[in-house]
Amino acid sequence: MSRFFDPFNADKPLHMGCSCGKHDTQEAHDASTQSAIDTLKARSETAEFEAYSNEFIEATLVKALFPQDEVRRRFLRAVGKGTAMAAISSVLPIASMQAMAQEKGGSLEKKDLKIGFIPITCATPLIMAHPLGFYSKQGLNVQVLKTAGWALIRDKMMNREYDATHFLSPMPLAISQGLGSNAQPMNVATIQNVNGQAITMSLKHKNNRDPKNWKGFKFAIPFEYSMHNFLLRYYLAEAGLDPDRDVQLRVVPPAEMVANLRAGNIDGFLGPDPFNQRAVFEEVGFIHVLTKDLWNGHPCCAFGTSTEFIQQNPNTFAALYRAVLTSAAMARQAKNRELIAKVISPQAYLNQPEAVVAQVLTGRFADGLGNVMNVPDRADFDPMPWQSMAVWMLTQMKRWGYIKGDVDYKQIAEKVFLLTDAKKYMKELGQDVPTGSAYPKFNIMGKQFDADKPQAYLNSFSIKRA
Repeated sequence: MSRFFDPFNADKPLHMGCSCGKHDTQEAHDASTQSAIDTLKARSETAEFEAYSNEFIEATLVKALFPQDEVRRRFLRAVGKGTAMAAISSVLPIASMQAMAQEKGGSLEKKDLKIGFIPITCATPLIMAHPLGFYSKQGLNVQVLKTAGWALIRDKMMNREYDATHFLSPMPLAISQGLGSNAQPMNVATIQNVNGQAITMSLKHKNNRDPKNWKGFKFAIPFEYSMHNFLLRYYLAEAGLDPDRDVQLRVVPPAEMVANLRAGNIDGFLGPDPFNQRAVFEEVGFIHVLTKDLWNGHPCCAFGTSTEFIQQNPNTFAALYRAVLTSAAMARQAKNRELIAKVISPQAYLNQPEAVVAQVLTGRFADGLGNVMNVPDRADFDPMPWQSMAVWMLTQMKRWGYIKGDVDYKQIAEKVFLLTDAKKYMKELGQDVPTGSAYPKFNIMGKQFDADKPQAYLNSFSIKRA
């Protein structure tokens, strides 16, 4: 297949003059990318984004004046929002309060920052914040540095070569406990993405879709302390296979997964996009199952840094937080996804065909089995670092023998996953802040996970090391 093939525009001629095949020249391609950047910048500066803080202040005032939900709803229905705010404005300085909400306190301790990332779509908010100027708007001069693999990300963070980074969300939990490295306190500031992964299989297995038949198969995962590892292990174990004895799990950098699938070194992988879609694009694999179908809304990657960096640079950390949360809010909106694909596909970032990245972000994609799927939430960018997510990851580390001995699940979760900080900075930006417990329950492959009962959850599995 041509590297420029677009399955949704097969009737349109493609060109060899640019990196995506849609333009006569590279100059035209670059101009198109710049146009996408300009459009997204303009959207980020519109009243739509500015209204976040204003709407939050207004909603807070109304709730304070009418704390009972039903009374508040009746009042707003009776007089309308405009009349209500006009009446409140006559006695309270709403405009001044809104202006105060936009102020940023404290000078930046450090302005020149290095942030690492792996070139996968999971890092979309962190990456796109760079060309769209969200870091610079916070007074930061940020280099986003493409990195070859997760072990290198870990080492550069521990050696203080990076100030903050794209993490696999279990990595700060592991590093903080000294699993696979010396112990060094790390924190998850936000979840970078939810869903957005898949089990991709070699085309030779397209008629062997039942995992019960996969004994002896070889699978790639990007890192041991990854949702990919834990979700694949879970999936195989639910099919009756012991992931340590019945199959082989190999750590392979994401960028090398498709090549290993093509060479026959592996039968499949549970990996990040765009490489699941790239395997389809290269006609070497098919998407067996999206991870959203195992756990819809599962966390994957995270944005984080060391506890030391936060303590030494609180204002800089707050500025970083604002930039990444602003970016995540934009990435969540479906109308922006095609433009974002254009912005993050170039060589400096993902270095992938735009058509591949667009299929991932929009959720309209070829599955490699002759079907065109429409799954809008194939990937999403919900930033909330729910602490029950951390507890689940810890139960899986315990289940498969990565953690020995007793585990104080909630203590570790609350120390590493900065849920309170995330809510604080989302409020600062006027974004909708989810309410409720820090430990929501999740449904994972038909089984409910309750973070209040981690040991009972562990005991419910017949295949485990713990």
